[in-house]
Amino acid sequence: MPTNFTVVPVEDVEDSSSSSGATAGANKPASLGRIFANAEDANHLQEPPSGDDNHKESSPFINSNSDREPYYEGKNMALFEEEIDSTPMVASLLNKLANYTNLTQGVREHEEAEDGVRRVAVMVPQMGTFIGVYLPCMQNILGVILFLRLTWIVGTAGILGSFAIVSMCCICTLLTAISMSAIATNGVVPAGGSYYMISRSLGPEFGGAVGLCLYLGTTFAGSLYILGTIEILLTYIVPTAIVFKENNSEAMHNNMRVYGTCCLVLMALVVFVGVKYVNKLALVFLSCVVLSIMATYAGVIKTLIEPPDFNVCLLGNRSLRNENFETCAKTDTIKNTTIPTELWSLFCSGQYSYNETCDEYFTLNNLTEIRAIPGLLSGVIKDNLWGDYGPAGTVIEKQKQSSVAAQVPSEEKNMNYLFNDITTYFTLLVGIYFPSVTGIMAGSNRSGDLRDAQRSIPIGTILAILTTSFIYISFVVLFGACIEGVVLRDKFGYSVKKNPVIGILAWPSPWVIVIGSFFSCCGAGLQSLTGAPRLLQAIARDGIIPFLQVFGHGKANGEPTWALLLTVGICEIGILIASLDDVAPILSMFFLMCYLFVNLACAVQTLLRTPNWRPRFKFYHWTLSFLGMSLCLSLMFVSSWYYALVAVVIAGCIYKYIEYRGAVKEWGDGIRGLSLNAARYALIRLEEAPPHTKNWRPQVLVLCKLDSDLQVKHPRLLSFTTQLKAGKGLTIVCSVLEGTYMTRGNDAKAGEQSLKSAMAAERTKGFSHVVVSSNLRDGFSILIQSAGLGGMKHNAVLMAWPAGWKQAQDSSARRNFIETVRETTAAHQALMVAKNIDHFPGNQERLKEGTIDVWWIVHDGGLLMLLPFLLSQHKVWRKCQMRIFTVAQMDDNSIQMKKDLQMFLYHLRLDAVVEVVEMHDSDISLLTLYTMTNFSKHYTDLNSVGAAPDRVHMTWTKEKLINERNKQREGMGVKDINQSNVRRMHTAVKLNEVVVKKSHNSQLVLLNMPGPPKNKKGDENYMEFLEVLMEGLDRVLLVRGGGREVITIYS
Repeated sequence: MPTNFTVVPVEDVEDSSSSSGATAGANKPASLGRIFANAEDANHLQEPPSGDDNHKESSPFINSNSDREPYYEGKNMALFEEEIDSTPMVASLLNKLANYTNLTQGVREHEEAEDGVRRVAVMVPQMGTFIGVYLPCMQNILGVILFLRLTWIVGTAGILGSFAIVSMCCICTLLTAISMSAIATNGVVPAGGSYYMISRSLGPEFGGAVGLCLYLGTTFAGSLYILGTIEILLTYIVPTAIVFKENNSEAMHNNMRVYGTCCLVLMALVVFVGVKYVNKLALVFLSCVVLSIMATYAGVIKTLIEPPDFNVCLLGNRSLRNENFETCAKTDTIKNTTIPTELWSLFCSGQYSYNETCDEYFTLNNLTEIRAIPGLLSGVIKDNLWGDYGPAGTVIEKQKQSSVAAQVPSEEKNMNYLFNDITTYFTLLVGIYFPSVTGIMAGSNRSGDLRDAQRSIPIGTILAILTTSFIYISFVVLFGACIEGVVLRDKFGYSVKKNPVIGILAWPSPWVIVIGSFFSCCGAGLQSLTGAPRLLQAIARDGIIPFLQVFGHGKANGEPTWALLLTVGICEIGILIASLDDVAPILSMFFLMCYLFVNLACAVQTLLRTPNWRPRFKFYHWTLSFLGMSLCLSLMFVSSWYYALVAVVIAGCIYKYIEYRGAVKEWGDGIRGLSLNAARYALIRLEEAPPHTKNWRPQVLVLCKLDSDLQVKHPRLLSFTTQLKAGKGLTIVCSVLEGTYMTRGNDAKAGEQSLKSAMAAERTKGFSHVVVSSNLRDGFSILIQSAGLGGMKHNAVLMAWPAGWKQAQDSSARRNFIETVRETTAAHQALMVAKNIDHFPGNQERLKEGTIDVWWIVHDGGLLMLLPFLLSQHKVWRKCQMRIFTVAQMDDNSIQMKKDLQMFLYHLRLDAVVEVVEMHDSDISLLTLYTMTNFSKHYTDLNSVGAAPDRVHMTWTKEKLINERNKQREGMGVKDINQSNVRRMHTAVKLNEVVVKKSHNSQLVLLNMPGPPKNKKGDENYMEFLEVLMEGLDRVLLVRGGGREVITIYS
């Protein structure tokens, strides 16, 4: 029968009256928006009255008498009204998704708070690809290294070497951008950028470690930009402003420290006052970069027409600093008179004296003046193809220029030449150059401000990388083709009147580069000081690193004040280094670490093929991510292996700290998926064959009991498990609740949380599980049969001795215990029963001395000897000595048994004291008979006479015993005494006497646990045997093997 649905218009009507219930029955339907807006009222109306728990089940459909009738009247979705209570309608869900905004407390909200006016409650992002991604990436990639070091890198490494450096770094960032694009388009990326992507893809441990590395990299980037700003200021703009006047590198470093610190404080104040000023100046800074690049290209074109009028003075083949002289000649002719030049006075002892003694190299070689920029068609590109590396202090020389070497070099005149200020080699240049290609995360960091982040981030980032790569590669070729080699190797431009080398190439003036690079470095430094504190604040607010939580707070408008202070402090460390060349490799390490894990995240997600991995960006492959990851790792160790090790150690320490102390986060990360895949693979492999004896270790199922408050009754059971396992192997902590899961489901979850809390408190690593069963016996049976998975199943059961079984009203405790023993035996699993478990030492205790006594009565696989060894590995039992006792009968050779046992322990590599105890056959004592007949009634009295057996023999005669036994049979119907039970009790009594005598002061006694009787009528006698066997001992562990060898003498 077809069903007709009527489509009605839905309106959001605001009705402030209280008569909604009366009007709900009208023909005009209420809107879904209003229904969901009043969800709390609806839930309140849907609550059943007290005492009527089954009301909801008894009336699953619309009830005309229900209070909810007005709520659903007129609705055509009544069939799903139960689902509507907890899940939204599709229309409501789509409406929420349409109005979704991923804006967080970003820069724009801070600006609004600073203005004192919140302009809009929710502002829809409007930035597109060009403004939101492409330009920010361009601004961050093109920076200080381009203007201050690229010409020096080309001159030192040559065109081919520089091309290799630029290509490796650009390919690295391109592959990283491809991986980042795949991650960024796999769902909505809230504001948080790369940290958010890495942490949600690789988990909190990797996310926190890489997030802090990215934070440190961004902070040291601020140091790099500030040092670049000060270098431009003191070298090219106001060189007379130096504080330390000495003409050496250390004085220059001190000047950098003083001015750098002042600049850092000034920038920090600007950031503290308000980031809106930084954002408003961003366009100005970007314009400076663009104009500088355009001026450089214009200068290259101009060299085709007319090369710039900058010359270099060479003495022989050595380049000279020309800021102290104007004429590149030894003498000058004025009015037909030859006089020495200013250059003469630099190499000769007298001032303008022709007859004074001069430097030998100055005397032997002529002065030559060449063009600093021969031009694009000059052919100088052939001379600049190959590198010219050298140690620190090497004079910069023109390779094909002839010269005459001096016999005795003059050290005091060397300050006039140009030198390598640092030792140069290929890998160093890689580390110095790499910061110039960082900044590819600028677009993803602004994901909260983009109109369509999933489209803009891949296109904008990759286009920016391709554009900047073209700029860098073209500059490498053009610099090598236009500029003389000795000028390229002049890092600070001392040979061209202290102008930046790229500046003398630019058109129309070097000041375009000087001013442009100065403002570019200022802007980049401000952006670093703006972005780094917010990144730290995001990490702190995630709560994964406890000691960073203080940095999650800030001003009332959300500005990260405390994070800014820490950033300034770390940035000052980089400034105190005072060398751009030394800070750049540090910066490279942290960014390479970040890029490495971006590639790793993409590769892991791709290989796992998780259902949620559906990126819109399709031009990726796991091989590209793996190649990018390998390239990042290679560049780290190529540029500076010791910095790379430091970065890896820092990231590793943060990872382990988060793993042990950090907050537990479930972000659906790829590492968890990788762990699941690895676990599945390992479990399948473990199923193929049972473990060898050499690999056997106790995989323990711990049967815990919960009290009425669902708290662990014997937490020391978990402590003992920790001491026994030392964090190795499988541990499953379980408990059973009586009832049905429908009624006690919440109790089961609460009990499982209680088990987890107790395990955490006792440092027990493993799994917890609580089952609900109709009775405890079935619950324990289910756990013993089904706990674990595949090859990771338990092979031993640990439980506490039921101390109150005699005082219990019913016999359930006794039956449950004995059935557990029977089932573990049938399942071929070992069993360990701890008596007085609450007296066992905790994990914080240290036993200074004592022994662990093993009473080896029967051989059941060697578990009795393995357990003390495992315990001795833990710091609680480490100082306890192991003793092994065995029992000899009348026809045994005690001396030979001791020798054989010592040899056996020697082959087992166990250190233990061996002792053989002789037990002679004797008549069954009256104590044994009395214990058999009157155990339950007089057990308490026997405890007092157990210490003086002679007194028992004097008090109880055979006649009295027979009379008492007859009374018991007639009055209470106690079970008959059979000969087998008498022998068992005799063994228990005699063995207990020996054990108490030898081991009453030991820290722990391990005993073979006898098997239960096959006839269930003897269950009570069995419990009595065990009680007598353990009487007078404090800490006892009854051990029953699983029927297989667990220890071997073979390697």
